[in-house]
Parts: sequence; C-alpha cells; structure tokens
Amino acid sequence: MRWHPGMVAVASPRYRPACMAAPRPRRAAVWRGFLIVPIALLITVVSVGFQATAAATPTPGVAPTPTATPSEPAGVDPLPSVAPTPDASPTPTLAPGPGPQAGEPPVVRPPVSITRPRLAPQTRLALQARLDRLRQRYGIPGISVAIVLPDGAVWSGVSGMADIRTKAPVRRETSFAIASVSKTFTAALILALAEDGIVDLDAPVRQYLPTVKKISVKVKVRQLLDHTSGLRDFFFHPSIDHQLLSRPDRRWDGTLSLKYLGKPYSAPGKSWHYSNTNYLLLGMIAEAAAKKPLADQVRDRFLEPLGLDDTWYQPEDPAPTDVAHGYRFTSTSTAAPAIDLTDGTPLVPFTSVVTAAGGAGGFASTARDLAHWAQALYSGHVLRPEYLAAMVDPSTTAALKSSIPYGYGTQVVEIDGRRTLGHSGRLLGFRSAIRYLPDQGVSIAIVTNQSRTDPGPILRSLLRLALTPVDRTCVCRVRR
Repeated sequence: MRWHPGMVAVASPRYRPACMAAPRPRRAAVWRGFLIVPIALLITVVSVGFQATAAATPTPGVAPTPTATPSEPAGVDPLPSVAPTPDASPTPTLAPGPGPQAGEPPVVRPPVSITRPRLAPQTRLALQARLDRLRQRYGIPGISVAIVLPDGAVWSGVSGMADIRTKAPVRRETSFAIASVSKTFTAALILALAEDGIVDLDAPVRQYLPTVKKISVKVKVRQLLDHTSGLRDFFFHPSIDHQLLSRPDRRWDGTLSLKYLGKPYSAPGKSWHYSNTNYLLLGMIAEAAAKKPLADQVRDRFLEPLGLDDTWYQPEDPAPTDVAHGYRFTSTSTAAPAIDLTDGTPLVPFTSVVTAAGGAGGFASTARDLAHWAQALYSGHVLRPEYLAAMVDPSTTAALKSSIPYGYGTQVVEIDGRRTLGHSGRLLGFRSAIRYLPDQGVSIAIVTNQSRTDPGPILRSLLRLALTPVDRTCVCRVRR
C-alpha cells in the first residue's frame, strides 16, 4: 500500500492587540519615569503565560473488533510523514568509523527547562483551535501534539478520545504506540554501545548473533542502521498477517519473527531497502552485546536521565494505566465507524504485532516525551558529536538512491524549506512522527490512534503556526 502526503492550507490568524498612545512627559515627569522602569521590569520577570485548555470531541461510534483480516496492513510502516520522493521499493505488508575503546558511558544531559514560555498566549490558543479543527476534518479519534522551543518551553495540545467506548479523553499523559519512531531509540542505543566499545559497527551481525543462520556473514552492524543490509522485511512474508491476526494476544519474539524472513533484496551494501528486520536484529544485538534487556538499557541510558517517564517498551515494561486504543476504519469517510483493535491487554494496538516488531516498533510514548527526546537527541545531548553526525548523514543511502534521505535511524527531510531530522511511524491503529529543526532549535511530535490518515499535514500546519511571529504592530492615531 502506498500513500502520499498531502497539505493543509490553513490561513494563519493575525492578532492585533489594542494599544494606547500616552502623551510625552514633560521635564517635571522625568523622575517619575525612573520609578516606572524598574516596576515594569519586575512585572515582566514575574509574568507567566498560560496554556490552552485541551478540547475533547468524540468521533463516530465504535464497532466490535473484527475477526476477519483488516483492510489495511498490520505492521510497521516505514514511510515518512514528509517524503521528498516516492518509494521505489515495496512497502511492508504489515503495517563514522568503529567506536572508541571502552570507557565510561556518555552523560545524558537533560534539556534546560525555562518556566516562562516564549509562545504568545494568542499563538497557544490558535494552536489548540487549529488542532481541534484538523482532528475533526480528518476524522481522527484522538491526537496529541507537543512543541519544544530552544529555551525548553513547551506547548502541548490534545484533542479527541483515547477510548471511544468509555469516552476517555486523550490527556497529555496518554501513551500511544509510536511504531517506527521506536527506531530512533534503538539506533541511539547501538551508537551509544559503539561509543563504549561494546558494539563494533563494522563487525558482522553474526558475531553477536551466531545462531541466526539466515543472515549472511557479510552483513555488518552499520548496514542494519541505514537499511543497506539487503535483508528483506519479515513483515513482507505472505502468511505473517494471518498468523498475527488470528491470535492477536500471542506474544512473539525475535526468533519467531525471523522465521518469516524471506530471500534478501540484494547483497549487503548494494541497495537501500527499508526493512524492519534490520531494527529487530539491532535490538537483539544490543541485548546480546550488553547482556541486558533492551528495555532496561534504553531506560537507564536515556529515559531516566532525560526524565521521559511516559515512554515504555511494550514487550517488556509494565504498561501505564492511560494508554490509547488503536482504531482502524473500513473507508476513508469521516463517518465510518472506528473499529477498536484491542486484544484486551494494555499492549497496543495488540500483543502479537507489537511484540513481533521488537526494536523496530515496540515502544509507546507521549507527544511530550517524544518532543523532548527529539530535542535532546538531535541537539547533541545524547551522543558524542561524531556519532550524532553519522546518525544524521544520509550520504551513504543517497548514493544507493534511497527513496528518502536516511542516516542511522533518522529521516532527513524538508518541511516548508526547513531541514528536519526525525522519523515517522505507522502501525495498524496508530500513526506518529517526530521532527527536529536544527536551524531553529525547535522540535515537534505528533501521535494519533488511527492509521488511515497521514499526520504529516497536521504537523506541518501546527509547526508553521508556531514559527509565525504574532503580529503585534498597530497604528495609533494621536488626537491633536
């Protein structure tokens, strides 16, 4: 299944606050001016903004979970929310040099948090209003968005329902399956292990996974990171959909998923094909090399130091209480009923597909956590400069004519002429994206609990509004 990003043309509202022209003071009033200045400065320092109240509008009713195969694939979708060129390779049916010597792990520095936001109150209200409007336009059950500014100030907005049946609204703490955005965590972990000398990026995959006989001894770790391994996506296997959907509450692991690995696309290093197999293997390599579960490593290295308390690895971590249900639709009509995909467990969209994805798509998170993660990762607070540079360098994949500029677990795309770094994700019942704008120092994350609508146009529209300065100019007429 292919899809092409659209664009939402929404005019940016202008705000022209009222102003008054005071008469120029005479000499006798000069000393009063000296008193007014410090008072004005004090007021400015203690003033704080406010955040818009999130709206929650229910979507059409929900139908029972179907037993038949759904009309859209169930696996992880590799395609970006903003893609520069069409993908020449088939879409999955379900939805630097070697590291330095071993040493101390890098210190993860949390982003600076500033209490006083720089987004004007008018902009915050306009962002929430636009989010509500776009959610209704596209018939999305629930959505959460967060924008982090260079000074650490955050705007976050939510709209719609996390669970249509119970009418539970989306909250800022509501977790969503993030699908392929998970690859940013897995890639960062492998690069951090390379920094420590625990993983050699130029070593064969079989050095860490000797029992995985289907993988050629010529495939190197770094070729998994940028999808140049030539390995076919196990989600392409013609019978995997039936296996995943017939027993949605069954737990999978990497060994079971790799049973559905088909013939390679090409020899290693000869072509670029987005493949979830690469990141499934990277998660397994991290566990084998460091001798710790993937969930524990990501939590210890990234989540706890950065304060990302609402991010969790679904196959291993305990689930929080506030998790959005995933929904599918039988048509593109906004009046189509939303079909709940839950299997009765807290894992979303359902257990089999998210555990089968592993390090390729097994994480869940909130928009706020993801926006902070993008800000910390791509601004240099997580990896050493040489490893971050390799992560965001698409030159190797460009030489192989990749359908999208791709580094190590990072898509490098333009939005309205601005270079962005991040990843998008799609799983049956969920779509998400994160983007960081290095020139502006701004990050944005969007998560939804549906998979029929590309959230890219919504992300673009909100980002454009957030980056548009509020027009405070006014023309004042002084009576003579």
